[in-house]
Amino acid sequence: MPNKTIYVSDEDLPIFLRAQELAGGKLSTAISLALRRYVEMEEGRQEGYDEIIVKVGQGAGRKQRFSGVLLGEWGRTQGNRVEMFRVYRSRQGKYVLHVDRSPDWTDSSTAGSDSWLEGLFSRGAWRSYLGLTDSSWGFVQGEATLEIVETLEELRGKIPDEFYDLIADLGRHPVVEDLDI
Repeated sequence: MPNKTIYVSDEDLPIFLRAQELAGGKLSTAISLALRRYVEMEEGRQEGYDEIIVKVGQGAGRKQRFSGVLLGEWGRTQGNRVEMFRVYRSRQGKYVLHVDRSPDWTDSSTAGSDSWLEGLFSRGAWRSYLGLTDSSWGFVQGEATLEIVETLEELRGKIPDEFYDLIADLGRHPVVEDLDI
């Protein structure tokens, strides 16, 4: 394999040494991995794709990254929880569904009502919000999921019907259309 010489400034030397350490003592491995990721992301950017980083899991969760373009976003409330649906088209032509659900809040003064706002104006619950009476509250941690599907049809039933209709129309258009003009 041919040798390549890389000149490193004194101020950049610590980062090169740390990369070598993380790569098990092989700086060439660290450089190759970094360049591969750089080329992949830069080619995607030139094709019109963005680097997408989303949170998945419960609470703080973890992050996942991919190259894609946002096709649409849809929000709705379900009880005391907010759901956000985002659909992306990946560089490989797959569809990525990210669903982010907020924490599910509960409040003893709103028990039995469909929403905290409804509970606020019934049964004197407004007094607890002003601190004039005892109350209790809590929540179940929110969560976010990521699902990858091959076709638009596979999104049906996974997202609200109105959102599917919007996404299906967008997804039928090519990512890049070459014009012979």
